[in-house]
Amino acid sequence: MTAVPSPDDAGPIAPADLRPLTALRFVAAAWVVLYTCWPYLDVGFTPHLAAKGYLGVELFFVLSGFILSHVYLEAFGTKRFGYRSFLWARIARVYPLHLATLLGVMALAIGAAAAGIAMQARVIDWPSLPANLLMLHAWGLAPEAAFNHPSWSISAEWFAYLTFPVFAAGAWALRARPWLAVTAAAAALMALYVVFQQLAGFSLTQATIRWGALRIVPCFALGCTLYLVHRRGGVARPGLLSGLALVLIVAAASVQAWDGFIVLLGGMLILALGSLDNVRAGPLSSRFAVWLGEISYALYMVLIPWTLVAVNGVARLTGSEDKTFALPIWLGIVLGAVVAAAVAHHLVEKPARTWLRKLPSRGPNADHAKVRQEKSPARVSPVG
Repeated sequence: MTAVPSPDDAGPIAPADLRPLTALRFVAAAWVVLYTCWPYLDVGFTPHLAAKGYLGVELFFVLSGFILSHVYLEAFGTKRFGYRSFLWARIARVYPLHLATLLGVMALAIGAAAAGIAMQARVIDWPSLPANLLMLHAWGLAPEAAFNHPSWSISAEWFAYLTFPVFAAGAWALRARPWLAVTAAAAALMALYVVFQQLAGFSLTQATIRWGALRIVPCFALGCTLYLVHRRGGVARPGLLSGLALVLIVAAASVQAWDGFIVLLGGMLILALGSLDNVRAGPLSSRFAVWLGEISYALYMVLIPWTLVAVNGVARLTGSEDKTFALPIWLGIVLGAVVAAAVAHHLVEKPARTWLRKLPSRGPNADHAKVRQEKSPARVSPVG
């Protein structure tokens, strides 16, 4: 779940929006929701597609590298990149909702304990709080996976943001040979996945607080290099390629194919959708699809707090000791997560981001911000 920038974070003239990629953000978030919520459905089996839902995070990571390059790479290569303003924009984008959900889970756990309601172990772990507050808990610095566990990926994103100049320098150096860059990034991704599996005994795509900062690196690099292809004109017949990539992802996930292969297919899907103009994208560029993409970060971040409340509440009402429910009730829980995400986006995430972004305008970047507002037309952000 990528917490990545809007074109309004770019230089004096922001790059064009990529609405199909906004819709893709919601698809990635929905895949994570399916993975997280499927155990609460009373069917007695888990389809492989749902079991692979954790790869929705990889899709976000690749998309993050692609979009950040789309917004900032040209400015970086032409010496117009402001590292401080870049980091401030990223903090404004991810931190308010991260803090709100962290405090929300903390309040839920304390309230449940006071009411005598059993919660999952280690929901609150005070020694892990500093790392969570500083977004360092996916760097191996948190003793336990506590509080709002999915926020480990925001910590991983923060690592990528801090090191973005390194990724940008590599991408800029290979800008004239984009397919060579993509091939190198894909080979590095596959090699890292194989080596990590052998050394750690589990897949890097299932790492969270111990190795989350490493988990984003190959995906983010792949996204940066895929943008180089987009920058040189993209791919031919993007509609056909995006459809083929989506079918292959579903098929590969359904047969439990190797995670590395599925991640590379996800990169192909991102490149194809990025090459698809908004007019030809049809429903993918509709206002509703874009709105769903805009609330996808909130959906990812509120999912655990929502399920803690909804699943435990519904279990008490229905007397379900194993916390599994019939399809209509389960769908209600899932759709409730979308509603909760919309509320969090419009009442917390969006206003806090707007307020924080106004603060630097009083400092040395005030003139730059004013030019950006005047020259950047109103548009829907590709990634919120």
